[in-house]
Amino acid sequence: MNFSYWELKNWFTDIDYTIVGSGIVGLNCALALREKFPESKILILEKGILPQGASTKNAGFACFGSISEIIDDLKSHNEEEVTQLISKRWNGLQLLRKNLGDETIDFKPYGGYELFLTEDESTYNECLQKLPFINELLKPLFRNDVFAKEVDRFAFHGIREYLVFNPFEAQIDTGKMMNALLQKAIANNILILNQVEVTSYLEKKDSVEVDLGDFSFSTKKVLFATNGFAGKLTNNKVKPARAQVLITEPITNLDIKGTFHLDKGYYYFRNIDNRILLGGGRNLAFEEETTTQLGQTELIQNRLEELLKEVILPNTDFKIAHRWSGIMGLGSAKNPIVEQLSDHVYCGVRLGGMGVAIGSLIGKELAQLINKK
Repeated sequence: MNFSYWELKNWFTDIDYTIVGSGIVGLNCALALREKFPESKILILEKGILPQGASTKNAGFACFGSISEIIDDLKSHNEEEVTQLISKRWNGLQLLRKNLGDETIDFKPYGGYELFLTEDESTYNECLQKLPFINELLKPLFRNDVFAKEVDRFAFHGIREYLVFNPFEAQIDTGKMMNALLQKAIANNILILNQVEVTSYLEKKDSVEVDLGDFSFSTKKVLFATNGFAGKLTNNKVKPARAQVLITEPITNLDIKGTFHLDKGYYYFRNIDNRILLGGGRNLAFEEETTTQLGQTELIQNRLEELLKEVILPNTDFKIAHRWSGIMGLGSAKNPIVEQLSDHVYCGVRLGGMGVAIGSLIGKELAQLINKK
């Protein structure tokens, strides 16, 4: 890289905090650091034109877990752990709304629904049977019943009689959220460089040398907010998980409003701009979808289209407008990893597909790990 004196002086000299990743965690971390250390020099490095993981690619669900996901979590975590996870997601959503404002992120409290395919009898029965228990478990947090059974009024096809409704769930515009965060970071004098990939780093006594391939610079601290790309950094405690998505062309008189979960959350869809956005299907090819490569596969895209035709929009003509994918960061446990890795290196990763809900909080927690000497 052939930098001028001015470029080196302004962007790569006397850096206090370098954050790797300009997604929801990285930007929130930078803003929290700015609040904590008003005079510091903060630099964010992003390897893509836009955030490369899931922050600008997710479906914009302001959710904290469908009933089947919560029941599933209780099979691998105890009650206290699950309620703590849900509490963190809920508090994170309130923090996001407070930080940016409902209008800015296009927050729409339409509620969320879980539907069950006709063949999914066992999950359906288990969810209805455990519904009172889950409501009781969550009552201290929400002070009301979270889940209720409702008859399908959306004319879905091939599903069980009842949907499970959650009035506390909402939807946002992911692009507006990220744009607002970027604007806020720039307004707070945070430097952001895009299409810059960190290839390695070397920790020294009082600093870290950050290598960008054919150029390196020195920073006092490095904070990684790379989520699904943090496998190497965390000794494989984070695994990438690709999520494939498609969106229809606008549909006249579309009557579907809300966020919808299907097949234990492996499929999800919502309305946006008179279109249906539908994603998921990772469970059809777990191994293939454990990748940091963006892209789509015929197997999953065909299944998404099949669900649209047969279940979601059975009596409606539609056209697919666009397809994409994003990379989430998952692991054996649902809780995020927010920790100091060495003297000057930190990370806030493994958001478990709940980045919209917990990203603001994890960014803040990551910044709180730093105590200036």
